[in-house]
Amino acid sequence: MNHTEHLQGTYNSMLIFISYLIAVAASYSALDLAGRVRKTKGKARQIWLICGAISMGLGIWSMHFVGMLAFSLPVQVLYNLTLVLISVLLAGVASYIALYIVGRGDLGPRKLLTGGLLMATAISGMHYTGMAAMMIGIAYNVILVGASILVALTASLAALYLIFKVGQNETSSAVWYKLGSGLLMGAAIAGMHYIGMEAANFYENELSGMGNEMRLEQGVLAYLIAAGTLIMLSLTLLGTFVNRRLSQKDWAIQENEVWYRSLYDNNTDGIIAVDLDGRMINFNPAVTQITGLKFADYQFRPVSSLQFLMAEGNSWEQRSPQRYDATFQRADGEQLELKAIHVPIVIEEKAVGHYIIMKDVTEEKRSQERIEHLAYHDELTGLPNRRKFNQMLSQMIEQSREDGKGFAVMVLDLDRFKLINDSLGHTYGDILLQEMSSRMVASIAGKAVMLSRLGGDEFTLLCPGFMDEQEAACLAEQIIKALSVPYRLKDNDFYVTASIGIAIYPHHGDDGVKLLKYADAAMYEVKKQGKNGYHFFSRQLNDEMIEKIRLEGDLRKAIERNELTLYYQPQFWSQDNRIIGVEALIRWHHPDKGVISPSLLIHIAEESGMIYEIGNWVLRTACSQMVQWHKEGGPLIPVSVNLSSQQFHHANLVENIQQILRETGLEPRYLELEITESMMMDADLSTGVLNELNNLGIRISLDDFGTGYSSLSYLKLFPIHKLKIDRSFIADITHNENDKALVATIIAMAQNLKMDVIAEGIETKDQLDILTANECHEIQGYYFSKPLPANEVEKVFFEPARIAAPST
Repeated sequence: MNHTEHLQGTYNSMLIFISYLIAVAASYSALDLAGRVRKTKGKARQIWLICGAISMGLGIWSMHFVGMLAFSLPVQVLYNLTLVLISVLLAGVASYIALYIVGRGDLGPRKLLTGGLLMATAISGMHYTGMAAMMIGIAYNVILVGASILVALTASLAALYLIFKVGQNETSSAVWYKLGSGLLMGAAIAGMHYIGMEAANFYENELSGMGNEMRLEQGVLAYLIAAGTLIMLSLTLLGTFVNRRLSQKDWAIQENEVWYRSLYDNNTDGIIAVDLDGRMINFNPAVTQITGLKFADYQFRPVSSLQFLMAEGNSWEQRSPQRYDATFQRADGEQLELKAIHVPIVIEEKAVGHYIIMKDVTEEKRSQERIEHLAYHDELTGLPNRRKFNQMLSQMIEQSREDGKGFAVMVLDLDRFKLINDSLGHTYGDILLQEMSSRMVASIAGKAVMLSRLGGDEFTLLCPGFMDEQEAACLAEQIIKALSVPYRLKDNDFYVTASIGIAIYPHHGDDGVKLLKYADAAMYEVKKQGKNGYHFFSRQLNDEMIEKIRLEGDLRKAIERNELTLYYQPQFWSQDNRIIGVEALIRWHHPDKGVISPSLLIHIAEESGMIYEIGNWVLRTACSQMVQWHKEGGPLIPVSVNLSSQQFHHANLVENIQQILRETGLEPRYLELEITESMMMDADLSTGVLNELNNLGIRISLDDFGTGYSSLSYLKLFPIHKLKIDRSFIADITHNENDKALVATIIAMAQNLKMDVIAEGIETKDQLDILTANECHEIQGYYFSKPLPANEVEKVFFEPARIAAPST
């Protein structure tokens, strides 16, 4: 037969459709396996590449030869086995190239084109090598061959792009994306094949001289194709199953890793990963945030290079679970306090390293220290407080019992501090306390003495080793001297003195309660004797203290039992001995002890807080008495009542006085309130109170003028009607020229300021003559009359005056 005579062949539509389905299955397999290739590394990746290439290659090859079997020629066609195997190899190579390229990260245009050319070459080589395996003559149409190669290149580029994109899709709709992409890829691969088949013109020629063993009949080829297809489908199904299982496992691992990484990166505690050689292989951002260190500077360096200061007996190199306390100094100089936990990392029962987890507890420790400090120290002065003092006192007693050494307990109280605090306000009182505390701290510098503030203006000192009273007395004198220096406050000099009581262990007492009580009693003895000094405890003081406690209890019942009464000391006009007023003075008639000293009564009342109640009782009783005298015929004179500091600074002072005047019916002009200079040190407060009282018509008398914190500005600022010259100036007026000059000056000043002036404590005719010579005519004192009960005042002074008065 002439070779130019072409053989006409026919196609089996069913086999064509089957070849397309095989191409689609191969494409879907490639798409499904591409994602697995991208997720794996190392040996696992190579295994997936080879298995995927085999599955995809067999699929493409099977599609090709099924397509060839779909074409029937009028003559029997044999196949060259060697070329068939080479075509299978080329199909595998093409598949390997595709999976390799899409599994290596980003797919840029250059990489896509290079991969497409290599894959198209392999597929085209596979197709035309398979065609060459047909032992029959073939002539090709060059244009259609070029078209088939172009389709192969286009199919390869499309396949690579789709495999890459679909491999990145991990959503629930990924299966549908893969199926759609597989249909397109299958169509492209089938199209390339059938264009290549159309390019071939077949004709008969003589068989080559190959041995029969190298020939392959169509029936055998069909079995090979079936086997290849089964292998491809099996690998695809196996890959899909394994992929699903591994995907689930990888997803769980990946999810756990994300959780772990999130915990690691976002943990506020620092985490250092250390290998078995003690080298740092990683640490999380919190380590940098806490310490200021950068991991790049410490990677693979020993953990000991961090220079943490460990607590004694601890080490970063220990591999068993441990808890540490450590300190670290940052580059900015800040000292950090850390708590660390050492956690071993065990994989398959083998230690591979360990974590060091650190927590910055600097602020926590500082807060704890502040809380502990505040629990044992006074917030205002920073000195140890009562709790700390009691603790140290107990420890000192225990220590003294062991070594036989004694110690001294001192109780210190600032004299007249209450007056300053009430007058100027608590803010200035606090400033004064801080200054006084600083002076005392300076006085005990270099001595093993603990100064404490128990509260208010009460301080204590613990003096270990002070068994000699002389040593304790020397320290007390130093403190008194330091406190006596005047203190400048609100443009005035304030003189603050101190009263100190001292008790010695074990001479005066052998337990803390007694020592403190006895030192306290000694301190009050100093106050009773004039303040500004020190005193050691004695048994006599103990008796007096017990007596004082009893008197305090009795005083609380005195008003109910009508034991308190008022005495009245008349005030006279010296020119005609006329009564111009009376001063109300409290007396306590104790049922067992008789008349109690007024000074002791006031002292107990102030200490116990009863002074306000007693002061109101005095005011109400005096006003009632004056109303009674006025109703009984007079004389119509005022009554002078002393106000205590607590009364003056009470928020409802004016309202209380108005209420008392309404209840008793006394006209305000017949009430004269005596105040002291110390009550007026807070000008803002005093001005308002005194103006309100003055507006009511009540007269204000400044008592003990010249003996307190004297300031002429008081006389200008406040509505003061009368100055009262203190008895301390009058006592020596007859033989002390300075006192005489001071009294004359006070009288002249009062007259120039249009104020009344009265002198108290007049006991002799000579004193009276000096005062009258200086135009002071208001007199009060024993020279005229001592304080008397109301009935005696009425009997001695008022009744005779009423009888002598002309009847109306």
